[in-house]
Amino acid sequence: MREVIKLDAKKILPVQRKRVAAYVRVSSGKDAQLHSLSAQISYYNNYIGSRGDWELAGIYADEAMTGTKDNRPEFQKMLTDCRAGKIDMVIAKSITRLARNTVTLLETARELKALGIDIYFEKENIHSLSTDGELMLTLLASFAQEESRSVSENVKWRIRKKFEAGIPTGQRLLGYYFKDGMLQVVPEEAKIVRQIFDDFLSGMGRSAIVRKLNRMGITTVHGNPWDTNTLYYLLRNEKYTGNLLLQKTYSLDHISKKDVKNHGELPMYYVEDSHEAIIDLGTFNRVQQELDRRAKKYYRPNNEKTSYFFTGLIRCGLCGKRYRRRIVHANSKYKKAVWICPTFDNCGKTMCPSQQIPETVLTAKTSEILGFNGWDRETLRQHISRIDVPEHNTLVYLFQDGHTETIHWQNPSRRESWSKEARQKAREFELERVERKKEEKR
Repeated sequence: MREVIKLDAKKILPVQRKRVAAYVRVSSGKDAQLHSLSAQISYYNNYIGSRGDWELAGIYADEAMTGTKDNRPEFQKMLTDCRAGKIDMVIAKSITRLARNTVTLLETARELKALGIDIYFEKENIHSLSTDGELMLTLLASFAQEESRSVSENVKWRIRKKFEAGIPTGQRLLGYYFKDGMLQVVPEEAKIVRQIFDDFLSGMGRSAIVRKLNRMGITTVHGNPWDTNTLYYLLRNEKYTGNLLLQKTYSLDHISKKDVKNHGELPMYYVEDSHEAIIDLGTFNRVQQELDRRAKKYYRPNNEKTSYFFTGLIRCGLCGKRYRRRIVHANSKYKKAVWICPTFDNCGKTMCPSQQIPETVLTAKTSEILGFNGWDRETLRQHISRIDVPEHNTLVYLFQDGHTETIHWQNPSRRESWSKEARQKAREFELERVERKKEEKR
């Protein structure tokens, strides 16, 4: 007789599957690169899903120009999830996809190693938790960084040779397209450019013009909503006069690839009558004078840029922009400081239906989250890395250790703070307004 052993189902432990995430990155938003990004995401979905001992913890995909940390929101999100204990292993195609900067790569590998999280680089077949993993990563990252520097220098040399010959780079510009290295007018877009210059000279402010363009459904050349900075650069662009000033900016280094203004560090090249003008020189010069006049009018001497407690901390969950501080109702008894999304402030709620947050509310809720009062900017940064605003009346605090806390708030209505006398006056005023309207209709 065959022996049958009965097992207690309650004592059978489930198989612990490793939570594996993938990180992918492409270096530009071009169609070919975006197709590559889509292919990589599909590949890792299948690759991780085919393993019975693995569980997909997420695919983090960035469309970034560099391999630095700051330009990659998905990279930062992946690190946050690692710190929160949601990931056991990270897979990357190669070390250059994770980071081209040796320092960034090693900092990330060491932090995740301390958390017990392995990084596997497919191309190099390296596990960061292996005994020789860090040595190999250091060597290979150094080679990759040097290769990146060499490629960057070659690209810079080619661009500067073009500038010396009076040939612009092929960047798209509203009103023009590039054909055979020359700027050609796009008639429909040229009308928009002329209207912008006319509106500005008629007295409209940049914010008013931006709201007008967005209300009309007119986007920038890249398909984005307008903002005041984009409009400012358009109004300052000498290319609309048919002339070229080349090398106004240059790339700071091959790691950050940050463009900085050329203040004489490199030669600039001026090319007259290089292409058809959209704006005549007289109109363009009047706009420059008006820009300077308005800047001088609102300029406050000896007033250095102030960093407030929340500067750079608050991120809009609807459009991704960082909130900034504003004083509203400046000339009334209701004057107060608020924090507001710049997209909402510049373009209106059709572009970003976010909500301004009174500074008093932010301060009170932050004290509640921290558990103490009397904190300063430095103390705040020691505890909080970011404050997200995903929806109205909601704040999500991301702590430096990776955990998050959500808190809700209500903005007390001004009407609730009115006295009985103030409410009576408001009622009387409204009745008078209604009576006046009735009289006007008779």
